[in-house]
Amino acid sequence: MGNAVVVGGGIGGLSAAVALHRAGWQVTVLERAPEFTEIGAGISLWPNAVRALESIGVGERLAPLLAVQRGAGLHDRRGRRLTHWDVDTFERLQGGPLTAVHRADLVETLRAALPEDRLRTGAEVTEVRPDGRVRIGAEEIEADLVVAADGIRSRIRQALWPDHPAPVYCGATAIRGIAELPEPVELTTTWHRGTEVGVIPLVDGRVYWWAGYVTEPGIRHADTKAYLTARFGGWHAPLPAVIAATPPESLLHHDVDYLATPLPSYVRGRIAMLGDAAHAMPPFLGQGGCQAIEDAVVLAHVLSTKDTIESALREYDVQRRARSQRIVRATLRAGQAGLLLRNPVATTIRAALLRVIPASVAARANGAITRWEPPRPPALPRTR
Repeated sequence: MGNAVVVGGGIGGLSAAVALHRAGWQVTVLERAPEFTEIGAGISLWPNAVRALESIGVGERLAPLLAVQRGAGLHDRRGRRLTHWDVDTFERLQGGPLTAVHRADLVETLRAALPEDRLRTGAEVTEVRPDGRVRIGAEEIEADLVVAADGIRSRIRQALWPDHPAPVYCGATAIRGIAELPEPVELTTTWHRGTEVGVIPLVDGRVYWWAGYVTEPGIRHADTKAYLTARFGGWHAPLPAVIAATPPESLLHHDVDYLATPLPSYVRGRIAMLGDAAHAMPPFLGQGGCQAIEDAVVLAHVLSTKDTIESALREYDVQRRARSQRIVRATLRAGQAGLLLRNPVATTIRAALLRVIPASVAARANGAITRWEPPRPPALPRTR
């Protein structure tokens, strides 16, 4: 048991804080924003992430907020089905269904699992040292462990590896939103040349949707909703309806960057890199947040089972760097075959191949990623 400081109050940082708190650590979470919240969008939680969250004790509280996806299909822009998941096979092989949750609901669930006095907002971290010293303005905290969960533009990563290449543009931008529809919809993903549009239901009648497309970085539109309506208004239902039902002021538009050059280590001294700060990846497999949650669970586990913090962090690096960087590579391959594919001949061949793939085979896709199990049973803390 020791004193841990988590820099960053997003999904990865809060998951790490909950896991460490559960393992007996005294945890302080430092978030530079004025409150713990998340931008208004959804997140897919694959079975690996749901199992990880259950292992740190938030599964029961989170369960009513999870929308279980019972139908899933991949279509072309006219609505013709390219392939369909066999949902029963998916759940049997992967140990659970695909679910989705509003990011703000997930953050609030994690935040509620921590003592209020361990959460600090408006905390601008100005320096983190490998010996565990954290500076917030004129204040200095000494920690046995620092978790760097400060996101894709991690200042801690930049300070520790000043010559490491910054995140780069993956080639696509993404617009996201939340809508409320009078009729229920199913999870669906639609592919066209250099374009992917997805719709995934949340609880309480809400629908999370995204539109990703290949373009030059930095391009924005004076009226984003009008642009979406013009570009996707003729696509199959329910795409036009979800765009129409989304308040224009709530639309989110971000270029998709990722850490193309892998970090040589996720550890420096008493600092553990976690989530996007360690391995930011594009969203083509929906694993970015899921991998951050995995990081958190593994970090707490090794700290509970190794004799020293140093040996625990070495083990964390071994386990998490190999898996997460392998998933980054798989994500990039998925993007090249999916959203980023623009050649008309290649997309025609892709559609033909997808139509002959059995639904049971599609349900097995990426099973090596999503069948991951968290370390069990939780060990009593031994680290000093």
